[in-house]
Amino acid sequence: MNSIIDATTHTLLKAKSLLNTLSDDELRNDSVPPYYSCVGSHIRHILDFFDCILEGIESGEVDLTARRRDLRVEQQCDFASESIDRVVSSLRAIGGQSDAHVNVTDDLGLGKTTIKQTVSGLLAQANSHTIHHYAIISYILDHLNVQVEDETFGYNPTSPVKTASAT
Repeated sequence: MNSIIDATTHTLLKAKSLLNTLSDDELRNDSVPPYYSCVGSHIRHILDFFDCILEGIESGEVDLTARRRDLRVEQQCDFASESIDRVVSSLRAIGGQSDAHVNVTDDLGLGKTTIKQTVSGLLAQANSHTIHHYAIISYILDHLNVQVEDETFGYNPTSPVKTASAT
């Protein structure tokens, strides 16, 4: 299987493991300042990004602004987990198309723009985007006093690892 597909599915499955430890109330708790977002909204956002990619590969036109925003992902751990399974399954099915070129449309802050990119490059971007949101999720969970068991959750693999200093 393609290494970008392997890496991306590995990253997505971290959220599934997390969801197995959360309650629906923890998933949708939006009480943490300063942004008052919830774990579920970040997972939904991640999956929306992947859905846009998966829906556009066939036509060669990926529109990252055409998001589903299915609020059930934000509210129900089981539904979010099933949605991750669906995305992972779809990613594994596109392995041979990873070198294909697609036109990617996104709003970078000044209106929509379209650039040509490979599916692999887009998936690498989506993987980094996912890890970034995992860091935000970790922040939220820390403030909710929910322990994340995966010590690598939310850390980019290239980030230096902090070690406890000896006293």
